[in-house]
Amino acid sequence: MAAKTSFHHPTLALRTPTVADETQDLTEVRLEKLHKIEALGIDPWGHRFDNTMPITDVRKLPAEPFTKEKSGPKVRAAGRLIRYRTGGKLLFVEIWDQTGRIQLMLKVDKLTPTEWSVVQLLDLGDLIGVDGEFGKTKTGELTIQVEKLTFLTKSLEPHPKDVYGLGDIEYRLRHRYLDMIYTPDTIRRTHQRVKIIRTIRNHLDGIGFMEVETPTLHAIAGGAAARPFETHHNALDIDLFLRIALELPLKRLLVGGIEKVYEIGRVFRNEGISPKHNPEFTMLELYQAYGDYRSMMDITEGLIVACVDVVGPTAEVEQTEEYEEKGEKKTHVIRRLASEVFGHRHLPFGDKVVNFNPPFQRAKYADLFMEHVGCDMHDEVKVLAAARTEGIATEMELTKGGPKVSVAHDVLVHNLFEDLVENNLVGPVFVYDYPASLCPLTKRKQDDLRIAERFELYIHGMELANAYTELNDPITQEKTFRQQLTGLNAEDSMAKMDEDFVRALRHGMPPAGGLGIGIDRLVMLLTNTQTIRDVILFPLLRPERV
Repeated sequence: MAAKTSFHHPTLALRTPTVADETQDLTEVRLEKLHKIEALGIDPWGHRFDNTMPITDVRKLPAEPFTKEKSGPKVRAAGRLIRYRTGGKLLFVEIWDQTGRIQLMLKVDKLTPTEWSVVQLLDLGDLIGVDGEFGKTKTGELTIQVEKLTFLTKSLEPHPKDVYGLGDIEYRLRHRYLDMIYTPDTIRRTHQRVKIIRTIRNHLDGIGFMEVETPTLHAIAGGAAARPFETHHNALDIDLFLRIALELPLKRLLVGGIEKVYEIGRVFRNEGISPKHNPEFTMLELYQAYGDYRSMMDITEGLIVACVDVVGPTAEVEQTEEYEEKGEKKTHVIRRLASEVFGHRHLPFGDKVVNFNPPFQRAKYADLFMEHVGCDMHDEVKVLAAARTEGIATEMELTKGGPKVSVAHDVLVHNLFEDLVENNLVGPVFVYDYPASLCPLTKRKQDDLRIAERFELYIHGMELANAYTELNDPITQEKTFRQQLTGLNAEDSMAKMDEDFVRALRHGMPPAGGLGIGIDRLVMLLTNTQTIRDVILFPLLRPERV
């Protein structure tokens, strides 16, 4: 905040306190408390604290009202202080761990003088461990009555006062550690993402696939249509690219004899940011010798259903419920299991519901094009007319200021499909049999060389998976690598020559099916999350202005 200058005297300035000033003041107070804790002979950064119970397990124990005649279960827990209510000789605070939160009852006559002194020095965000009796208060609140308090870590930065979520989106993304503490959905999504990736690995391992790791730095940015990030290797004095796909190294392994292979890895594309796109994201790619794109459909369907079966049973939806209190009608929000509201394997996504029960719909690209564009995708005259009607460019300059040339027919088909078809796809739907010239890594159909054996899986207009019957003919592969379609930008084309990959094919790659799934988008769908940044722990942001 800019300083406000007094007009009464040119040498005097009155400054309005800023958030930074307030933060600094609070930090100084916390630092003073840290020194007081040290003066008590206690390490403010804590030590090992074993045998704690997750808070969610503590809350499942039998709980009775606290009485002198009967003791409840003895428990040990640790967590971060997220609520603190001041009082006299009896205090109630709340701690949180990744499984939940619970109230603590702190009484002066239950703790040692040193422990009670520590209680007076607690701040929101501090980490403490407690031993005590589990029960419930007169109001029915599940509570640990603390009998021993162990200080574990001092938080020197002030924490948010609102324990039920952070409202500022950018603040949440820049302070993901706080977002995880104070926004329950963030930690929930994090756990669900881990479960989804573990399920993918278990499912693929169970059907005979082998997981590998391949290089992140590539000499050629191949395997996908995307603009790469560039870097330089100082020792070798060569320019390199961060990988834009996992595909080509995995296919080399098919040549080498690993017949079922997959990788889950980070991929980098120097492109735009949107609710569905992040420059750094996680991909699953797999390849199966002696398969094709139809066997990839079966694997994709089984894989996604397995993930739904892991996440679905605990997925919840919020519903507004009416109730009456003292003759007055009121409403409140309740959470119910999605399966109870929508049915088995039905999950909400925004204001829609996705039915993941197999079999998934399968539809030809040409049929969908005819339905939504209104013409045969092979009819060049009608496709050109449709493109002009939709305002899609039909000519382009190959060089700036140079003569205009016609955009390739299949590029127009591709652009029309994106504009008029994709948003109408509810799904899950496998869209298959694509224009061949758009798919240089894909085998053509034997009865129609204009068509590539490729599918994409769409759910509510969002592409989730992409699969091919892999092209293993080195002669055709080399030709398609060298072909650049007019009207297709270089970053949108997979026509990038890779001599070593062609050489590998010349040694003989078995017929195969290949599949790629965007893990982040899959997590979005299964956790009812509308932006990709919310399923990536640390999405790319502009540098913070200090």
